[in-house]
Amino acid sequence: MKDDFGKHAIEPVWRSGYRLNRAQLPEQWRDWLLDRSSLTLRLQRACGGEFRVEVVSQRMEPPMLSEARALGRPPQELALVRQVRLLCDEEPWVFARTIIPLPSLRRGLRQLALLGSRPLGAVLFADPTMHRSEVEVARIGQGKHLFRRAMSGSIATSNEIWGRRSVFTLRGEPLLVSEFFLPPLGQRRPCQRRPC
Repeated sequence: MKDDFGKHAIEPVWRSGYRLNRAQLPEQWRDWLLDRSSLTLRLQRACGGEFRVEVVSQRMEPPMLSEARALGRPPQELALVRQVRLLCDEEPWVFARTIIPLPSLRRGLRQLALLGSRPLGAVLFADPTMHRSEVEVARIGQGKHLFRRAMSGSIATSNEIWGRRSVFTLRGEPLLVSEFFLPPLGQRRPCQRRPC
């Protein structure tokens, strides 16, 4: 398979996580990228300190083209775009971007616009109607807009970051959740020799 991860000019190249050769994924991120359980819960266990969600932005705007396509929505249709950092002891470990299409907000997911600093994962994984699509994986290089957005607020340095995304369906309505793993998580102290 041609390795063009992160080489698209504007948006990340997303690939099916389960069709990839595991060797194509960095060992330090492999389990984080392919795990289908609640990232929030896993991060809280790994943190060993104070875990919190910091809202970076939340507003109505058109999503990226690949996001609209993943949700089966028209490219210029507005969506609620929520961007947060998941922090352990005030250090950003994950940058997350959630896209909730306007029709999903109107038809039952309005409460997700009111989360504030509460973690989205706690709501998703507590809902018995939740379904999750296949995980897609991307490598985002240093020159990309999404890389700069994810790394802002972090004092760590890196040439690339890795992310995953899935479409979640809640009460029959879709939303897209993308999670980008930041260097401090890869250098974490707890859970180094065992899965968190």
